[in-house]
Amino acid sequence: MASNREKILGLTKKTGNGKKPKTRKLCIICSKGSLDMAYPPLILANAARMSGVEVDLFFTFWGMDIITESKVDNLHVATVGNPNLHPKFHIPTMVGGLPGMSAMATAMMRKEISELGFPPVREFLEMVHDAGARIWACKMSADMMDLDEKDLLPQVDGVIGAMEFIEFSEDAQIIFI
Repeated sequence: MASNREKILGLTKKTGNGKKPKTRKLCIICSKGSLDMAYPPLILANAARMSGVEVDLFFTFWGMDIITESKVDNLHVATVGNPNLHPKFHIPTMVGGLPGMSAMATAMMRKEISELGFPPVREFLEMVHDAGARIWACKMSADMMDLDEKDLLPQVDGVIGAMEFIEFSEDAQIIFI
């Protein structure tokens, strides 16, 4: 029988046939590889796992940078075309293109994230994987970027195609980031 918390949060699905309720599933598609786009899927995955939700993270296109060994520790904040670069003050796109702006914005964001108690991206990936989230790399994106499994973090559970993703995401809530 589901607890009140599970009922309120909808963590289980009613089966109506007397069988054990199914656990909720969440699939997060991670398509962007900048520092500011690495944290939303990891925060959501962590919160979901803490709530007992089954989680799969699917990294595709530039999101592959987040799980690529040679890039994960060097993610940057994009300053050009980012309409809300900083929550406390606006930086016009033209200014964002000046030399050093991306480095400055990245340093500021790393500092603010650290002050909030969030770990660096590599450590956060380890944490969500250790908590039971599965991490997948997109086969087409890996081929396009000439990446093999040896180029990816050890937490990556495999390189899969779109059809495989569709199979295991059945009945899941899907979030595209």
